[in-house]
Amino acid sequence: MKILVLNAGSSSLKYQLFNMPDQDPICAGLVDRIGIDQSSITHHVYSNGTKKTYRVATSLSDHEAALQTVTDLLVDTEKGILSTMDEVVAIGHRVVHGGETFSSTTLINEAVKDEIKALFSLAPLHNPPNYLGITVAERMFPKAKQVAVFDTAFHQSMLPRAFRYAIPNDLYKEKGIRAYGFHGTSHQYVSRQAALYLKKPDAKLITVHLGNGCSITAVHNGRSIDHSMGLGPLGGLVMGTRSGDIDPSIIFHLIQEHGFSSKEVNELLNKKSGLLGLCGFSDMRDVKKAIQEGDPEAILAYELYAYRIKKYIGAYIAALNGLDALVFTAGVGENDPDMRKAVCADMEFLGIQIDDQIKQSRQAGILEISSVSSRIKVLVIPTNEELEIGQQTYLLIKELVQRQVKL
Repeated sequence: MKILVLNAGSSSLKYQLFNMPDQDPICAGLVDRIGIDQSSITHHVYSNGTKKTYRVATSLSDHEAALQTVTDLLVDTEKGILSTMDEVVAIGHRVVHGGETFSSTTLINEAVKDEIKALFSLAPLHNPPNYLGITVAERMFPKAKQVAVFDTAFHQSMLPRAFRYAIPNDLYKEKGIRAYGFHGTSHQYVSRQAALYLKKPDAKLITVHLGNGCSITAVHNGRSIDHSMGLGPLGGLVMGTRSGDIDPSIIFHLIQEHGFSSKEVNELLNKKSGLLGLCGFSDMRDVKKAIQEGDPEAILAYELYAYRIKKYIGAYIAALNGLDALVFTAGVGENDPDMRKAVCADMEFLGIQIDDQIKQSRQAGILEISSVSSRIKVLVIPTNEELEIGQQTYLLIKELVQRQVKL
C-alpha cells in the first residue's frame, strides 16, 4: 500500500513515500527555506538497494508552490518513483493543532477540514500550511484517502495539573483554553527510540525538539507528562520567529500604551520575534554565520536560546524526579553540536556531562554524546515524524478496509 506523508513546517516541507507495511521509504525529500531567499529541494529515490539524490535550487514563495514541485518530482520520468498519481492509496498529513476535538489519527472530510481551519488562530504558522497541503493534495491525488495525524495527540496523557492554566474554570470548561502541546509526533517517535536504546520501557526522558519551531517534553513510561508549548505553539522555548515564554503584561502594555492592535501583537510574537527579533535571522545557520563575523546580537540570541532550554531541563528533572536520558532531535538538535554543548554546559550537579570529542558510532541511528562520568545519558536521535505518520495512516486505512469487509 503506497502511503505518501506530507509534513509541512513553518518554512519547510518534508515528504516520504512508503510502500507499507515496509518501513523503509521508496522516496523522500525536503523542501527547505520556503518563503526565504534561496529555497532548495533535496529529493532522494531508493531502488534496489541504491540511493539517487537530486538537488534543485529554486525560489518558492509559499507551500502551494513547494507541494506542486514535489508532485512534479514524484511522477518525473527520470527523478520520480510513480507512473501515475493513482498509485497513492492514502496521504498522511501532519496537522499541528487538533484542539480538544481530535485525540487520534482521523480520516479527513469537510467537517474535519472546517475544524482544522477554525484552529488557525491557535497555530498560525502551521495549521494554514497543513490545511493548504490537504486541499492541494485532494486536487492532485483525487483517488487517495486523506488522513490527519495531529501533533497534539501525544500530549493528551498530561494531567490537569500540567495542562490547566490558573484562570477561571469556565474558560476551560466552555472554551477549551488549556495547554495542548505540539511536536507530539516527533516527541513520541524519539522517546520510543530512546527507551528501546536504553532497554528501559519506563524510562524517564526529556526530549528536546529544536528546529524552526522548538519544544521540550518530559516523558515517563512512554507518556508525555509535561510540555513547553501551550494553547498554541507560541510558548516555551525561543524559536525561529516565535518569542516563546514572555510576561503576559507585555501584550497589554503594547496595546494600551503603544497603540498596537491585537492582530499586530499576534503577528509580532509569532512571525517577528524569536531569533529573528533578537538578531535579524530566523535560521540558525544564518545566526551562526553572523556569530563567526562577531555580531553581538547574534551571540546574545544564541546564548538566550540555549539558556531557555537549560531552564526547562532543570524544571522537568524536578517534575520527573530524576532522569535517565536527555534527547536532542530535529534540525538544530541533530546538527548543531555547539548548541548541544551550550545547553549542557555547567550542569554537572544534575548529572549531565557531554564530550563532543568522543567519536562514537551510531547504533540504529542513535548517537550517544554523554561523557563516561555522566550519570545521565545524552543522546542525539534523528526524528522521523514521517515514518510515524505513515504508520498511523496505514493502520487507520487498514482498519477501515477491514470494517468494510465485515460489513
